[in-house]
Amino acid sequence: MDDHSLDEFRRRWQEELAQAQAVRKRRRTEAAERRPRRPENEMDDVPFFDIQLPYELAINIFQYLDRKDLGRCAQVSKTWKVIAEDEVLWYRLCQQEGHLPESSISDYSCWKLIFQECRAKEHMLRTNWKNRKGAVSELEHIPDAVLCDVHSHDGVVIAGYTSGDVRVWDTRTWDYTAPFLDSEYEEDEPGMQPYVSFVRINSSLAVAAYEDGFLNIWDLRTGKYPIHRLEHDARIQALALSQDDATVATASAFDVVMLRPNEEGYWQIAAEFEVQKLVDYLEIVPDTGRYPVAVATAGDLVYLLKADDSARTLHYVYGQPVTCLDVSANQAAFGVKSLGWVHEGNKILVYSLEAERCLSKLGNALGDFTCVSLRDSPPHLMVSGNMDRRVRIHDLRTDKIALSISAHQLGVSAVQMDDWKIVSGGEEGLVSVWDYRMNQKLWEVHSRHPVRHIAFNSHSLITAHVPYERAVRSADPDSFTTHRRHRGLIHAYEFAVDQLAFQSALPICRPSCDTMAGCSYDLALTFPHSTV
Repeated sequence: MDDHSLDEFRRRWQEELAQAQAVRKRRRTEAAERRPRRPENEMDDVPFFDIQLPYELAINIFQYLDRKDLGRCAQVSKTWKVIAEDEVLWYRLCQQEGHLPESSISDYSCWKLIFQECRAKEHMLRTNWKNRKGAVSELEHIPDAVLCDVHSHDGVVIAGYTSGDVRVWDTRTWDYTAPFLDSEYEEDEPGMQPYVSFVRINSSLAVAAYEDGFLNIWDLRTGKYPIHRLEHDARIQALALSQDDATVATASAFDVVMLRPNEEGYWQIAAEFEVQKLVDYLEIVPDTGRYPVAVATAGDLVYLLKADDSARTLHYVYGQPVTCLDVSANQAAFGVKSLGWVHEGNKILVYSLEAERCLSKLGNALGDFTCVSLRDSPPHLMVSGNMDRRVRIHDLRTDKIALSISAHQLGVSAVQMDDWKIVSGGEEGLVSVWDYRMNQKLWEVHSRHPVRHIAFNSHSLITAHVPYERAVRSADPDSFTTHRRHRGLIHAYEFAVDQLAFQSALPICRPSCDTMAGCSYDLALTFPHSTV
């Protein structure tokens, strides 16, 4: 083979080799385009000390770390920083701490930033609670009427009066379309309507019981007229409304009735029970599914009432009446007064509703337990109030008192706690806020009448002062000063506002120019100032 032929062979061989390499490169490019693209911050292998782990496995390891540990891991290396800032980890942290629970991971592009903003807001709210910064307003009253009962749910407040009126406020938006709920009583004889005995409210229903034994149920989504009306033969002694669904329970004479709508929406009696004594306290157990369950106390008897079963006696000790009651999804807590020659001290008993047996006997107090909060307390904790002036935190794991605070001079009438604070109300009209981790009172507010209702969340507080007497001590109906002194008060506190916002009242509390003005309270002041 001469030199010309050899050069020609080399040239053809190089061309074929280049063509083959181009084909292989094109095929690899097409395969890479067909393969799903990985995120820019995702790596195939992640260095873990002396081994290499897949990225997905590294994420599974990092998911057990809290926010502080993730921050430390982000400082190890660039690779670990990418993993520690993965959206899945910070979305999971937000869900675990209760921030934006109804959101999905695709709703925001940077969950770490969302988590930081939620933490900053939480810190601001806690600081406002501690320093008493926010807005407070007195909900507008009904002229010539005395407050009888108050209840609230998620910022919506319902109140019943001696005039027979029932009023509702939405403190979240202050734009409720029907502040008055019509009772459908005939107005032939004005001023003769019976008093409102009890009121209850949840996210969709409002219920009111009257002194003459009538019961009205309103649907808050449809209007101000009752959707159902039930007449009892005697006065209603206790009223309960489920916080989860449309279940109402009433106790009248020796009968307990459970009401709920059927599949067509018509209200009917779901169950009816007969008890041996008059009912004092009545609560509906949450999260019971198809068949409602209630707990009722009648003197020294405690009944477990299941809609698919007959009344069962949960607790009975002769001569030891029950003084307070609260229920959770699987437990019931009630105070028991000890009487007789052998005084063992007043206690709070905690029963398992599933096993129907006593789990704990808490406390050993000389005074009667007047209130207990089990459902709204943190896990394994419970708070109670007593006539001996003390607020107690009970540890359900050890059956011991974790903290005892001397709170109110005339006894505790209402109490609630969360993961760091207690709000208590007394018979003398004092509302106190405590940081129980520091065993320190943060601030207090005083009113004339006993505190009968306390409800709070992370950013708001509702308090109600209901007078003992349900009659106005004034012969002159135009005497506003005397009427205001004896009619009872409802206060709404809002802490998720700028500290300068407490200079103005909430919109629904601003009266028109032709109505009698109330009083606006400044959280930073000790005494109210009149806006008249």
